[in-house]
Amino acid sequence: MFYNSLFEYSLKILPIFLFLLFVAPVILVLSSLFYGYSENWFHLYNYVLSEYFINSIFLIIGVSFFVVLIGVLSSWLVTNYDFAGKSFFEWALILPLAVPPYILAYTFTEIFDNYGSANIFLNNIFLFEDKKVFFPNVRNIYGAIAVFSFTLYPYVYLVSRMAFINQSISIIEAGRVLGLSRVGAFFKLSIPLIRPAIFAGLALVIMETLSDFGAVEHFAIATFTTGIFRTWFGMYDLHTAMQLASLLLIFVTVFLVIERISRKKASFVSRDSLYKKYDIIKLKGYKNFFAMLFCFTPIFMGFILPIIELLNWTINYKLDFFNIDFLKSSFNSLLLAIIAALLCTMISFLINFSIRFQGNKFLSSLSSTLMLGYAVPGLILAIGITQLLTFLDNYIEFFKFNLILTGSLIGLIIAYIIKSYALSNSTIEASFQRVSSSLDDVSKTLNISGIKLMYKIHFPLVKTGLLTSILLVGSEVIKELPATLILRPFNFETLAVSAYNYASEERMYEAAAPSIAIVIIGLLPIIILSRMIKSSRPGEALW
Repeated sequence: MFYNSLFEYSLKILPIFLFLLFVAPVILVLSSLFYGYSENWFHLYNYVLSEYFINSIFLIIGVSFFVVLIGVLSSWLVTNYDFAGKSFFEWALILPLAVPPYILAYTFTEIFDNYGSANIFLNNIFLFEDKKVFFPNVRNIYGAIAVFSFTLYPYVYLVSRMAFINQSISIIEAGRVLGLSRVGAFFKLSIPLIRPAIFAGLALVIMETLSDFGAVEHFAIATFTTGIFRTWFGMYDLHTAMQLASLLLIFVTVFLVIERISRKKASFVSRDSLYKKYDIIKLKGYKNFFAMLFCFTPIFMGFILPIIELLNWTINYKLDFFNIDFLKSSFNSLLLAIIAALLCTMISFLINFSIRFQGNKFLSSLSSTLMLGYAVPGLILAIGITQLLTFLDNYIEFFKFNLILTGSLIGLIIAYIIKSYALSNSTIEASFQRVSSSLDDVSKTLNISGIKLMYKIHFPLVKTGLLTSILLVGSEVIKELPATLILRPFNFETLAVSAYNYASEERMYEAAAPSIAIVIIGLLPIIILSRMIKSSRPGEALW
């Protein structure tokens, strides 16, 4: 009895503790706005702050346009039409998610550079005596837009595809009866109906774009993230870097509020004939070709082409990839991924069990707040956690304990948990929802509660969701770059950091090994997502 009471009390305390751990770094970052402004700040304000803002906005607008174009149209094609390769494109359109933007940026530089693989290939084919340049320079903001678009469009594709699959067909049929063409029904009915889903996917894309550091740094684009990093490590001015981070955080928060309001206003619901099948139209001739080309292009640019280039570096340059440095980086990455994934999954499981067991709306609200951690850029989170650990170190030193938190793996683990909680919670929450509430009632009649209820009843029933959570969080941790760069201990390399260091030193070919390893690991959630899509429509397998 005592252990059950202690267990229940712990379940109440855990979300509150995590909430404070999440909020504290954010508050510490925002507090910098109230503690004076240095000469560096006024220099940035007068000369480069407007550039950070304009470039960030331009990136968002450009990337948003292309991810919506690619994601929505490709999902519409594979849902409503039959054309060559459709069964392949249904799942292959997710593949670019396995390639982080910074890796695509590295490969695009080497492919489309003046003396890159593509230009050399075309010159060799046409046997030009004078070397010609066929492709423009990609190391600019337009190249960055292309990189983010080809790697992030799957977020919009996934939610749009699920929305199209579950869309009420009766409304579309009514529109057709009233004289709308199939194209007209698409723009006037289908798009408005799935607009909330598009906004949700687009929000993830914008968060990823704003928080990225590796790609924009490699392309030498002045954004908030590059400005924060350079102010901290170039000017050695942490306070001003925190003030820049505060502006970025406010910008992100305003965007999230606008996105939530837009989604509510654009909420269209219809429950009639929800799972009635579409009349699939078979495309022939040039329509078949263009549908196939449209779906293949983002897969080729976002996944196949970078894989080919990475393999080209591996085969042609015969570098000693599997050296001690690579093995150390791989071990460190896997160690962090395992620890963070297990802790994050355990925490999500306990919180969801507590919400179900106790029916506490307050805990449910805290859990929803914790999911916002995904929207906080890794760089901002790293700065806040650094300040938090420094603050705690001062108290630890005061009490004469021989322990230093700053520069340890603890900060990294905290950052990973905060960033990945949304991924873990979404998976585990869905698993709990599939467990019938009648099992809880039966358990109570058998006097099974607390730890026994969790261990004997719920754990076996949601273990698939737990495994999925571990894989998703682990793969995200291995790909993460900004927070890892700042919070890692001295001389502690991960695969992402190794790839970044090689690329920043223009040792592009040596970045092949860690990049390939990251992509291979990134394929794990792709497999999971494809299986989820397969069973997304009741009574119907997608492939």
